[in-house]
Amino acid sequence: MLVTVIDDAHLMSMENLRKLRLLLEDFPKNHNLILVGQVEMLSNLDLNVNQDIKSRVTYSVITRRLSEDAMKQFIEGQLERIGLGHNTFTVAAIELIIRTADGVLRRCRNLCLACMLEAVRASAGTTIDIDIVNRVLMQPHWQKEVDLTDF
Repeated sequence: MLVTVIDDAHLMSMENLRKLRLLLEDFPKNHNLILVGQVEMLSNLDLNVNQDIKSRVTYSVITRRLSEDAMKQFIEGQLERIGLGHNTFTVAAIELIIRTADGVLRRCRNLCLACMLEAVRASAGTTIDIDIVNRVLMQPHWQKEVDLTDF
């Protein structure tokens, strides 16, 4: 049995997912497709035009948002796991990351990693402060569509 896992599938267009479906038609029926994506993608799959794609999806789940305390524990736990101190991020930086992640664990992880990369690029030292987090949040892929629209 072959299991195809597409992480961040919500970043793919439905057209690309349709092309993927064409590739999967040749696969035996016991092969599985797992799409990891956000709620909007699952809503789009419910449309009649996308039923052929949805019929090949083996498993889907909607994860609940985490509380602020759980997000902070996650960040601290991951820092301990890689051997960094809890003071790697300032308190204000962690609060901004948690607010921006809005309870989504993947966003939190990606934002923390982006901040670490930005700190290395900027040679900012060993502490990631709110300025570095704001610099990362200014990048277009972290902004919402509403923020990017000119009125």
